[in-house]
Amino acid sequence: MARLTYRDAGVDAALGDAVVEKIKPMVASTRRPEVLGGLGGFAGLCRLPMGLREPILVSGTDGVGTKLKIAFALNRHDTVGIDLVAMCANDVATVGADCLFFLDYFATGVLDAGIAQGVISGVAEGCRRAGCALLGGETAELPGMYPQNEYDLAGFCVGVVDKHKMLDASLVRVGDVLIGVHSSGLHSNGYSLARRALLEVAKYGFDQVVGGLGRTLGEELLEPTKIYSKAVQRAVTTGQVRAIAHITGAGLPGNIPRVLPDGVGVTLDARRWPRPEIFSIIQAAGEIEEAEMRRTFNMGLGLVVVVAAQGADSVLSAFRDMGQAADIVGEVVPSDAVDDDRVVFVG
Repeated sequence: MARLTYRDAGVDAALGDAVVEKIKPMVASTRRPEVLGGLGGFAGLCRLPMGLREPILVSGTDGVGTKLKIAFALNRHDTVGIDLVAMCANDVATVGADCLFFLDYFATGVLDAGIAQGVISGVAEGCRRAGCALLGGETAELPGMYPQNEYDLAGFCVGVVDKHKMLDASLVRVGDVLIGVHSSGLHSNGYSLARRALLEVAKYGFDQVVGGLGRTLGEELLEPTKIYSKAVQRAVTTGQVRAIAHITGAGLPGNIPRVLPDGVGVTLDARRWPRPEIFSIIQAAGEIEEAEMRRTFNMGLGLVVVVAAQGADSVLSAFRDMGQAADIVGEVVPSDAVDDDRVVFVG
């Protein structure tokens, strides 16, 4: 009887080692001065930046969700890694933190070197956009856990902020204004509803050019999430930013209240920012009510930034100087409402 090996059981350790060698240059391209050592150890090492009076570590973790199903269907894997970094780094940036490093977890049934390298190339690109180091990660080959050529991703980001510069809800005041920083589309939220409406109800194909998109539906749905880390760093130097909401699952009504103190709400005027065409296409395809759209998708705003009214122009300029389109979209008002009802759409 032949003696079993790990490879016979479905795990090719040699291929995993080869993938690590291939991604080393990608990892090196994200290096920050604070990083110690290189890829291959049991743990990643990173100093705190110099010059901070009272450094506070800030962490975030997330995944890409069912957007991965689009990558599988199109066999395109070089953008979802950007989404992975974005979902974590944007959360960390909401308190004004500088993103220091990122770790990824890639799990698949049978390791495909090309797919793995594509995913990690996207992670590395996301780290470069966020200004953080890809400090390490884990590639797990788990036979029987996933269908062929499918995988799951998780990400973990750590940043740092000086305590006296940290943003939070206690800084928000009635009369502050809201700056909406534009999204690139769906980002990485609401894909279960989007897929149901577009693919199952309307029966669109990924290769179709639908409505006024100007590109195929597949290309639109794989558009990477914007990464706002560097732009946020520029904006907070104005001294006018009070709080930042990252608009992810639960949309504008579900996320803005997370950065509001008791006794206040906000008004939003949706006429003040452009609504990407993809949202109208999804809404029409599924006959989805506007309130449901707002509770599910970002509707064109990736961040909502609460700023002192007198400083709005300087914050707008900071975001625009960093290549991020932004508009004044509302204001902070007194409110006795709770939860989602604290966000009122006007106009």
